[in-house]
Amino acid sequence: MARLSRLSVAGVVHYVLQCGHNGGAIVRDTQDVNHLLQALREAALSCGVVLHAYSVTTAELRVLATPDSATGISRMMQALGRRYAAGFNRRHGRRGSLWDGRFRSALVESGPATLQALRDVDRRSLPEGEVQLAARPSTAGAGPEARSSAAQRTGGRRDPALVDPPAYWHLGNTPFDREWRYRELLAEPLAADQVDALERAVRGNWAFGSAAFLAGLMEAAARPVAPRPRGRPRRAV
Repeated sequence: MARLSRLSVAGVVHYVLQCGHNGGAIVRDTQDVNHLLQALREAALSCGVVLHAYSVTTAELRVLATPDSATGISRMMQALGRRYAAGFNRRHGRRGSLWDGRFRSALVESGPATLQALRDVDRRSLPEGEVQLAARPSTAGAGPEARSSAAQRTGGRRDPALVDPPAYWHLGNTPFDREWRYRELLAEPLAADQVDALERAVRGNWAFGSAAFLAGLMEAAARPVAPRPRGRPRRAV
């Protein structure tokens, strides 16, 4: 079966996932993390992409961002690959591809769906035992490796390259209100079925949101925006 064309729309939030080749490491230490995030910031700026959140684990980079063109995300990830992968290989004396093929992504509806994606990205690089700690304003972003953008919204370290999406601004009328509410949300476990649905959308290059959101995208896209239901379709009576 032919591979589907990439689903990308200007002005819509994208959840992006890039994995290491064969599950291998994309960062090995603090210096790698800093280089990767700086390369991401520079690539986003040069390609007209607004960054909302990021998370770096040993073998994965996750990003929430909004492009100003349908090709913005692809150009950003290509620029990131050029800027970071060669330096990583030189520094660690390795050869070959750093990335596990094409990046994966999902279009995310504004509102509650974006807020869920934001929480998912911010939590990804935090060990389960550290989620509660990261949600405290006195400790957010205090570690030597700022692998997550969680502190951006919990009263800790600020990253000038990040722009909070409208879904975050709707959490309160003042910065204190928004940070307090987001700390609560960050500390709450995400519903397993919603995490699974979001992950399927990202890995399948689908869309994530309401039925109305999917229907609107279907009209504009030249390809399906969600997987077909399993099994044979019901016969009309």
